[in-house]
Amino acid sequence: MTMTHAGGAAKTISAKDWISILTPYREQSRVRSLSEIALTGILFMAGWLMMLASLQVGYWLTLILAVPTAGLLIRMFLIQHDCGHGSFFRRKKTNDWVGRALGVFTMTPYDLWRRSHATHHASSGNLERRGIGDVKTLTVREYKERPLWKRLQYRLYRNPFILFGIGPAYQFIIEHRLPVGYMRAGWTPWVSAMATNAVFALIVGLVIWAVGVVPFLMIHIPVVVMAASIGVWLFYVQHQFDETHWEREEDWDVHEAAFHGSSHYDLPHVLRWFTANIGAHHIHHLCARIPYYRLYEVIGDHPELGSIGRLTLWESFRCVKLALWDEDSRSLISFADARNVALPTPA
Repeated sequence: MTMTHAGGAAKTISAKDWISILTPYREQSRVRSLSEIALTGILFMAGWLMMLASLQVGYWLTLILAVPTAGLLIRMFLIQHDCGHGSFFRRKKTNDWVGRALGVFTMTPYDLWRRSHATHHASSGNLERRGIGDVKTLTVREYKERPLWKRLQYRLYRNPFILFGIGPAYQFIIEHRLPVGYMRAGWTPWVSAMATNAVFALIVGLVIWAVGVVPFLMIHIPVVVMAASIGVWLFYVQHQFDETHWEREEDWDVHEAAFHGSSHYDLPHVLRWFTANIGAHHIHHLCARIPYYRLYEVIGDHPELGSIGRLTLWESFRCVKLALWDEDSRSLISFADARNVALPTPA
């Protein structure tokens, strides 16, 4: 990108050059980090108890209160996310144990998730390294060359009801309980999943003993399902947008892919708070060690970064139709647009 300095001279700053500029923002504040955790935890517990009390008024009120409570669960997950990047505390052990504790409440085994998410960061935008920690995406050629039943399977996976409804609920409630896809990854993913399951079951047992099984299910299931769906939506629009960036292995650069393959989801301030500034995703991918409470400090000091990959809340809804990567136009397109893309005939 080109940046103009006060003297009027224009200087091109590459994605890699930005890393050294952003390095000072990696400094954490222990007080700020602890206060972020405390505030989120207290508000989440308050929201949960208010939902419990609202059952005496009407379930409609319980479901209304489930929305901000789910937002707080998302915020809790994003603190866990920062711990996984080593960006919330200076000491690795502190990050890891706080992340593991939060993973119990988010129903996400910390060590298992951290492994797949690290793969996502290391391969984002690389067409040869898709499939781990990302939303499954086919190229137009791959889609058209598949048999009919495989194309129907992919279209079903990309259906919004599946992608943002049934899929997230299945992933967080069922899939995270058993790391079947990590059979060859050693014992760490299994210990992470089983330990998370055991502590979660203990806490759930105590809560059910205190409030009853039916009230617990009426409160917690809507919160988890909403949080899972919103969380997957956030992850989707962070990489599945008009100006995203994909390359084949020989042309792929980790810094350019991080910077230009991640959006700036510019949300209203209240939603920015609930989502822990994760909308500044291009900055996060370029320098994942920056704690989330400093991401918009970066944009404040370097406003030119705010326009890169910018996507408003209203604009983001158009991203739902994007499903295939067209290597000729170098853009994500819809299934309808893919019908007009002709593949070259093999020699």
